Amino acid sequence: MRTALDLCVMFAVSALLTSSVAIASDHGVVGQAFPIIEPDLLTTIEARLQRLQATGGIDRMNAEFAKRSEARVRRPKPVAGITTTTEPRSWAYDPTIVIERDVQDQKGNYIARAGQTVNPLDFVAVHQALVFVDGDDAAQMEWATSQYSDMKAKIILVNGSPIEEMTNRKRRFYFDQEGRLTGKLGIRHTPAVAVQNGRVLKLSEIKLKGIS
Repeated sequence: MRTALDLCVMFAVSALLTSSVAIASDHGVVGQAFPIIEPDLLTTIEARLQRLQATGGIDRMNAEFAKRSEARVRRPKPVAGITTTTEPRSWAYDPTIVIERDVQDQKGNYIARAGQTVNPLDFVAVHQALVFVDGDDAAQMEWATSQYSDMKAKIILVNGSPIEEMTNRKRRFYFDQEGRLTGKLGIRHTPAVAVQNGRVLKLSEIKLKGIS
């Protein structure tokens, strides 16, 4: 059932529309009219694509795109702001999060309630250390690969080429894309190591010998 307010609004809108129609009238053409001479945008784009196709331009663009993509894969963009450790530092990172909304399974059973705190380390153990290094720093790479085997740690580069290192050293390396891990963990210098210590991650930025 419509309320009095709804009816008032409807009458106001009706009056406004009626008034607008009544005021409008045909005044004819005012001023000189010109034909539209600008070509259709889609037609222009299609013509340019046809010219690129005919001259081999599209193939060149595809080849250049593939080349740039391969280069980014082989040598990702360095993580900004990471420098070599000159002063040792240690701290703990607590991964506990607060659930923002209720989480339920397909049957409607509650997995977690809004406001509840959850620590992933209560459910998943981090068996390998996370070792962050500058892949272009020979001293850091030598230290990391001599101290940590593939079974003992994941070596994560913040700079350099993980593919080249895998080829040369015959072992697996990773890369901290866009600094997501270092940013979350608060790492500012390398080499740095993260290991599980109970319900937190213990982090250390390590100063290598010979670095002043």
